[in-house]
Amino acid sequence: MRVVVTGATGRTGGEVAREVAERGHDLVPVSREPSGTIAGADLRPAEDLPALLDEAAASGDAVLVDFTVPVASAEYLSAAAAAGVPAVVGTTGFNSEGTAALREAADSVPVLKASNFARGVQALLNVVREAATALPDYDVELTETHHNGKRDAPSGTANTLLDELDDAREDALDRTYGREGEDPREPGQVGVHVRRAGTVRGEHEVMFADNDEVLSLTHRAESRGVFAAGAVDAAEWLAGREAGWYEFGDVIGDGGDDGV
Repeated sequence: MRVVVTGATGRTGGEVAREVAERGHDLVPVSREPSGTIAGADLRPAEDLPALLDEAAASGDAVLVDFTVPVASAEYLSAAAAAGVPAVVGTTGFNSEGTAALREAADSVPVLKASNFARGVQALLNVVREAATALPDYDVELTETHHNGKRDAPSGTANTLLDELDDAREDALDRTYGREGEDPREPGQVGVHVRRAGTVRGEHEVMFADNDEVLSLTHRAESRGVFAAGAVDAAEWLAGREAGWYEFGDVIGDGGDDGV
């Protein structure tokens, strides 16, 4: 399988490129600042992506894996759709317009979008959903921590967790981002707290509290390799699928419907 990796010189993109090569796939690493090699493959300029995708499509099984920034990601997904190449998207921080662009691409090719490719995070999403259903009146707080270079806040994973909480309760929770001064908690709130420091790969905690008890559910990633492995798992799974919208839960058997 030929795997085109955009953002190959980034933190996670580089890990994905190395994982692709280690699994014996044909790696095509792409960057806006191409210089040298990664995982034994020459870096290719981003402006050549449409031609690279056409070439990859002609070779047979091919997948684009994207870990970049929202504006670039939407552009790359459009090129993938035009070339007929499936796409795995790990970029986060999309606004509604960017998400719509991804959805549009899914009309032409299979697109798998995830805020986090760690298998443990998928398990956390499942457990959070169950806890929110079982503890409908408990107060909820969410804290996430990432390295000091992360751009979007809250993280994409945090927003996905918040969406799961909303889906599990009758009424959407009022998201309160930090607190300052006199700010007593109101019913129906979920506190959202963001920390950026050092080289933390990613940590998410959801806390439920009431009835003289506290339930804390936490996931901690200790290496970006877990995200890379999951993204390549997704790429291998996505190749050959029908056009449509997929999620990481589909890959690891969460029971999601294909191509919804």
